[in-house]
Amino acid sequence: MSTFPWLTTIILFPIVAALAIPFIPDPSGKGRPIRWYALTVGLIDFALMVYAFTTAYDLNTPGMQLWESYDWIPEIGLRWSVGADGLSMPLILLTGFITTLAILAAWPVTLKPRLFYFLMLAMYGGQIAVFAVQDMLVFFLAWELELIPVYLLLAIWGGPKRQYAATKFILYTAGSSLFILVAGLAMAFYGDTISFDMQTLAAKDYAVGFQLLVYAGFLVAYGVKLPIVPLHTWLPDAHGEATAPVHMLLAGILLKMGGYALIRMNVDMLPAAHAKFAPVLVILGVVNIIYAALTSYAQRNLKRKIAYSSISHMGFVLIGIASFTNLGMSGAVLQMVSHGLIGASLFFLVGATYDRTHTLILEEMGGVGQKMKKIFAMFTACSLASLALPGMSGFVAELMVFIGFATSDAYSLPFRVIVVFLAAVGVILTPIYLLSMLREIFYGPENKELVEQEALVDAEPREVFIIACLLVPIIGIGLYPKLLTQIYDATTGQVIARVREVVPTLAQQGDQPLGTLPIAAPSLHATSK
Repeated sequence: MSTFPWLTTIILFPIVAALAIPFIPDPSGKGRPIRWYALTVGLIDFALMVYAFTTAYDLNTPGMQLWESYDWIPEIGLRWSVGADGLSMPLILLTGFITTLAILAAWPVTLKPRLFYFLMLAMYGGQIAVFAVQDMLVFFLAWELELIPVYLLLAIWGGPKRQYAATKFILYTAGSSLFILVAGLAMAFYGDTISFDMQTLAAKDYAVGFQLLVYAGFLVAYGVKLPIVPLHTWLPDAHGEATAPVHMLLAGILLKMGGYALIRMNVDMLPAAHAKFAPVLVILGVVNIIYAALTSYAQRNLKRKIAYSSISHMGFVLIGIASFTNLGMSGAVLQMVSHGLIGASLFFLVGATYDRTHTLILEEMGGVGQKMKKIFAMFTACSLASLALPGMSGFVAELMVFIGFATSDAYSLPFRVIVVFLAAVGVILTPIYLLSMLREIFYGPENKELVEQEALVDAEPREVFIIACLLVPIIGIGLYPKLLTQIYDATTGQVIARVREVVPTLAQQGDQPLGTLPIAAPSLHATSK
């Protein structure tokens, strides 16, 4: 157990600090002192994360670290238990990094600044709690409470259809969260002992049929957040109406909660069910990649185009999770972090472009590259990262997923060839819709009314700084992936070993996985090749 409550401090500090915002003097009413206060809080909390990671976290230990556990409501067995391992630590650091930059991106916000920054800081702590808590009931509470700031940020500061988008978001995400509660309670009351502790739940000997039911419930809940087609329709609407800082939080952090929870609960706690459902995840991943890429290509609204691009990229996470290899799982986690950085950068630039052109329709743009050279250069760099240019993080992540799945001994050769081919089609579609997007915005026939506007100014230093901060880790991880993979390799290797130990037992019992045609369960060994 950690000698200092690092995680509790990191979670509660921004929430408690947010409570002081109503008392901060703001003579102008435009929120200048409030935004500086919020930025300072964000920076301090991120500094605490980095310090805890560098001084109290051991990269070679696969289990939970920075562990803290306190009685909260003993009558119902509820404990405040938090910890970090290789799966949660990179996402906690990503949350601090992206949220702090999102606060800086919110500099132009002048409408109700006290409420806006209060919600941003409250969301900061709630997001970290989702990745850190180790009690199933507290996890559900953190998952639900984190939705409220997003709903309000969409409903108050969003675009013309913000009420519709916010309502759809809360219906999809809060409704699907009920599956977490039901499945979590079922696991807690299963067997002779009642416990909400995740490590205790993972150690229980569940019947295979029970695991399948719980796995299906979790898959619906986390599939909405990831999002998995056809549970994805809330995301384009939310992105279509959100402001730039909310975009950054949605793309950079919220989608990663679904991937994290799939690995933490579906794979690690329910390995027998995962062995059966894995081919389904692979098929859903391929559908995500191709369907969302084609839909993105057809979009004429810039925000919706990037939103569908996000859905497409998350398909690689599903394939990596279902690969049964260390390399594939490592690629899935790397893809989550990589997409968090790339998605946040693209959506920030979409917001910056909209602030100048006041349009999101591609036909109404064109020829603005000459007047916005810095934005053009940054948009190009981030788009190249999104299309997985070698030397950037997206390339390494997708390559690891491809190789991890292609070399998996869990699936028959024809199935692997088909999946890799279809996923490669999605990879080919990505540069088509991204490069055509750049051409329509910055090249092509000039919209003279747009180009002659005085508001069409180039990027300011704050905007260049935000993109530079995002591009540094994107390029750094692309050139030296071990910067990130060394954090989680021990943990993901342990998860894969746990799953692979279960599959031969199922095969010997004659209990075949779902999709018996593609999967070759008897060929699995206890450890990954």
